[in-house]
Amino acid sequence: MHATQWSIKSRFAAAVLCTALSASAGAQNPVVLDGPPAPVAPAVITRDAKGQATIRAIKLTAPLKLDGVLDEEVYKREKPFDGLIQVAPDFGKPATERSDIWVMYDDKNVYVTCRCYDKAPPDQWIVNELRRDTGGLRNNEHFGVLFDTYYDRRSGFAFYSNPLGARADYSVVDEGGSNTDWNPVWTSKAGRFDGGWTIEMAIPFKSLRYVAGTNQMWGIQMRRSIRHKNEWDYLTPVPRIMAGPQALNKVSAGGTLVGLDLPAAGANIELKPYVVSRVTTDKVRKPPINDAVGSDVGGDIKYAVTPNLTADLTLRTDFAQVEIDEQQVNLTRFSLFFPEKRDFFLEGRGIFDFARGGTGAFTGGSTSSDTPNLFYSRRIGLNNGAVIPITVGGRLTGKVGPWAIGLMNIETANDAASATKATNFSVLRLKRDVLSRSAIGVMVTDRSVAASGKGSNVAYGADGSFLLSQALTVGTYWAQTATTGVSGDNQSYQGRVDYSVDLYGAQAEFLSVGKNFDPQVGFKRRSDFNRSFGSLRYSPRPTSLPNVRKFTYSASGAYVENGGGSVDARTLAGHFSTEFASSDLFNIDVTHDYEFLRQPFTPSGAPLAIAPGNYTFSSASIAYTFGAQRAASGTVTLQGGEYYDGTIRSVTFGPGSTFSPARIAILQRLALEPTFTITSVDRPKGSFTTRLVRTRVDYGFSPLMFASALLQYSSADRAFSTNLRFRWEYAPGSELFLVYTDERDTTDDRFATATTVRGLKNRAFVIKINRLFRY
Repeated sequence: MHATQWSIKSRFAAAVLCTALSASAGAQNPVVLDGPPAPVAPAVITRDAKGQATIRAIKLTAPLKLDGVLDEEVYKREKPFDGLIQVAPDFGKPATERSDIWVMYDDKNVYVTCRCYDKAPPDQWIVNELRRDTGGLRNNEHFGVLFDTYYDRRSGFAFYSNPLGARADYSVVDEGGSNTDWNPVWTSKAGRFDGGWTIEMAIPFKSLRYVAGTNQMWGIQMRRSIRHKNEWDYLTPVPRIMAGPQALNKVSAGGTLVGLDLPAAGANIELKPYVVSRVTTDKVRKPPINDAVGSDVGGDIKYAVTPNLTADLTLRTDFAQVEIDEQQVNLTRFSLFFPEKRDFFLEGRGIFDFARGGTGAFTGGSTSSDTPNLFYSRRIGLNNGAVIPITVGGRLTGKVGPWAIGLMNIETANDAASATKATNFSVLRLKRDVLSRSAIGVMVTDRSVAASGKGSNVAYGADGSFLLSQALTVGTYWAQTATTGVSGDNQSYQGRVDYSVDLYGAQAEFLSVGKNFDPQVGFKRRSDFNRSFGSLRYSPRPTSLPNVRKFTYSASGAYVENGGGSVDARTLAGHFSTEFASSDLFNIDVTHDYEFLRQPFTPSGAPLAIAPGNYTFSSASIAYTFGAQRAASGTVTLQGGEYYDGTIRSVTFGPGSTFSPARIAILQRLALEPTFTITSVDRPKGSFTTRLVRTRVDYGFSPLMFASALLQYSSADRAFSTNLRFRWEYAPGSELFLVYTDERDTTDDRFATATTVRGLKNRAFVIKINRLFRY
């Protein structure tokens, strides 16, 4: 080991140790942030002149029985509160349906109950989801709550449920994007009554991070979706531009929950051991294996260092239950980005975001996809599609006063089949709250063995995100990498401004990425460029058209130079959309591109590469999105125009967004999520057609048990894959998984080579069971 590398690791280990020790010492005297004076506890609820709500939590002396019936004495003794406010369709007006709400707690749980009145008969309600954490759940009738347990008006934990009792949850850091893969232990029970439905939620304090003590305050926001009316209601006023489900993430707009006498967290230790058994066939591996039987044991340990700081340890980590990646067709000259799906890397991931939003900034797409990620967790345990064993790993995440802390250290094993050396990955992230809702931070990543297999790689940088007003945000970062044997032109930096209100908006950005900037524990789409970008938006809401909620007109331009000062690309784009009252969308997009190719590249499925040179081309697309609340939803897109030295035509049916998948509800428990794309490219030499077909089938036995199948075919990769999964949460936080996966090569005789593995490439059947123990 090189002396420099040892020094980096020593300093990293010392930082982890010192942080843990100082945090433990501070647990007896937790840091309390300055904030507004405590509101006087109301009888149930009070509101100020701006509509901000203060709610009194009801203290219970005995646990609440969750059954959805609402016949306990507390519901007779304590008055509920109502008064939810519409954000859509009639902004600022009272909700059209009554909601009776109670917030209660005892020494183990916080409870939220809602009696949701609805004048429509149940057969008109949109209720067709039983799976946990599915994006389709928020397109059902539902009721939810977000707790800002730090009362910092920045971050929180959200929980919501529908009339079937299906559950979803996520965490929010600095009002940024939601981490929907955060999976705490909690329960909910739904019921029906003549005139509506009920929901009771019980959220253990062990599933939350908070400061213990008497007379504590939390931030609180509530959301009710009356989906058959396309109506979204909230406890307190939220910005109109966030009309829809996303306003729950506007933590700073929430009310205040008072009267909390919170119990001490205690040891708060979680153990989650697992046992897995598998049968595996891999005909691509050298040497190939056939029906090899194997088993393994391992587990995770979670320990609350302080009420706001959690340490995690993982041993012999296994991700057999994780759904496989969705196949993509790449018609660009840049790398594709695949989302993280592995549980260990998902909890607390918002803390590790670098130069990507926070404090509500740049979450609407203003951060360019060309912006590098300093930390991309899929660099750990994966290498060109091969799974690399993780032997041991640790993580420390949370807050100490105004500081958000993220530390991670992972050790991967040597893998001869993929020629991957044993490697240590380290990440340090520190971020400090400044001003009212702004933040500055630093990040360091270290990879003991560089991707090339020789030397090491370190990346470090500083970033800032500043909310100057409710509409104006400014962000910036600077970063640099150090790779053995590489020097010079190894920096990246960015500055961006975003002004956005409901009627109009504007964005401006400058991004620079050096030729040798290479964050090998991160993700880099392209290098050696300077990019300038600007956009304007106008979004009127016509009052004379009752079926239209909003029109949006926007125009943008991007100008890219390479490191030598030559023009690399220019893009002009225009966009028009209509949002209907039914939640359907109509979009028209037009783009005009110029690109200079310095080297040839081969699009997915193309028989010949596109030669270097200058290319000017234009294209247009028309799309119609059927609202996600419909029994059959999704987006149909038609594209046509020029493509480098040829033409392109494509038709796509698929999701409108991450949280609005293409979906066909066959039964209340059974649904399909189909996606297909057919793209035809006509070139003077090397015309080709690609076909991508994907179907996800889900069946929900109950909110705690589901089965799913993901079937995919890609003509570009000549691959057909199957992924079948069964999940049963047999006890809170404890699960049984049955998983079958296979991949087959569909290459015909025209394209087969001597090294082509025809037919079955790999196959696995896995049984995995884990058990959660809480102390």
